[in-house]
Amino acid sequence: MTETWALAALWLGLALVATLLSIWLRVATALSEIVVGILAQLFIGALVGTAVLGGDQGWIKFLSGTGAIVLTFLAGAELDPEVFRRKWKEATAVGLISFCAPFLGCAAAAHWLLGWNPMASWLAGVAMSTTSVAVVYAVMLEFGFNTTDYGKTVLAACFVTDLGTVVALGLIFAPFTLKTVLFVAVLTALAFILPWLTPRFFRRYGGRPAEIEAKYLLLCLFGLGALAAWADSEAVLPAYLIGMVLAGTMGKDHALVRRLRTLTFGLLTPFYFIRAGSFVSVPALIAAPGAFLLLLIIKILTKIAGVYPVTQGFRSPRKEGIYTTLLMSTGLTFGTSRGRLGRGGGGGRPARPLRDRRAGSVSAAALLDGGAALVTAS
Repeated sequence: MTETWALAALWLGLALVATLLSIWLRVATALSEIVVGILAQLFIGALVGTAVLGGDQGWIKFLSGTGAIVLTFLAGAELDPEVFRRKWKEATAVGLISFCAPFLGCAAAAHWLLGWNPMASWLAGVAMSTTSVAVVYAVMLEFGFNTTDYGKTVLAACFVTDLGTVVALGLIFAPFTLKTVLFVAVLTALAFILPWLTPRFFRRYGGRPAEIEAKYLLLCLFGLGALAAWADSEAVLPAYLIGMVLAGTMGKDHALVRRLRTLTFGLLTPFYFIRAGSFVSVPALIAAPGAFLLLLIIKILTKIAGVYPVTQGFRSPRKEGIYTTLLMSTGLTFGTSRGRLGRGGGGGRPARPLRDRRAGSVSAAALLDGGAALVTAS
């Protein structure tokens, strides 16, 4: 256990450094944790080897994945049903254009400018089209936008964008199967059952030191995460949906939300964001920067060209439209996983549609365009 405790101390030490940097530099903590992950992989890896960080160890993967799932659930729980009914047209329009513009633009650039084969180009388009709900929610929470109509609308638009990436990935690479049908059926059934069951369960058994509410929610998230992985989907997708359908219940229990946030931001998300940053290989990017820079630029330009005019079409204030555009340019949860898909198949997915260098370029571009957007937004 000595190695495990030492590794945990190293990661939480990096998280503490990242938090201090975010305070000193007045930037989002998510951004500083990603940057610290990149630098840790670069310098610690150069000194004693990349294996020291242990990013591929099972318990670190679990904490990282749990951080993404719970953070996405909390983002979904922030969605006010009344706000969504009033703003659904705006959220849907922004979310769709945020997916379509970079998806088509980056796929075309990968094929016609980089000379990649069609399947690799489509995968690059999918990876670069994403918007990270987890990153956007972390920023919203840090700057207090999560309680506003504006913040709730942007979070809903993020979900629409990521839903588009999941559908596109399934249609292009892994045609929907019986597993997909069963997954959607179970998710739909729970969308009706949980809003009825959860408040009654909480009233009957909640309010005790045993924190049965947290255990109940984690059971739902882990169970649906396992089902999503079995159906070749992503665990964060049902997490957001469950958060949405339980928004009414969660919104009334502020103490439970605060406790979940303490667990998530104090322990889980540092592993998620730092591990995401450690995926970026700076020497590989320096050796072959062309694909990375091209995809990074194309994604940001297509996001701006697509999202900003839509925000103005709904008469958003100019600064608000710019901020929305920058937030919709962040990419992490789906983007890096879609880029890393190129390193190996499995589960019905295509085996190695991208070579390792191409996968690294896509993952890094999907990650660092979010960093660039967060720097400007902060």
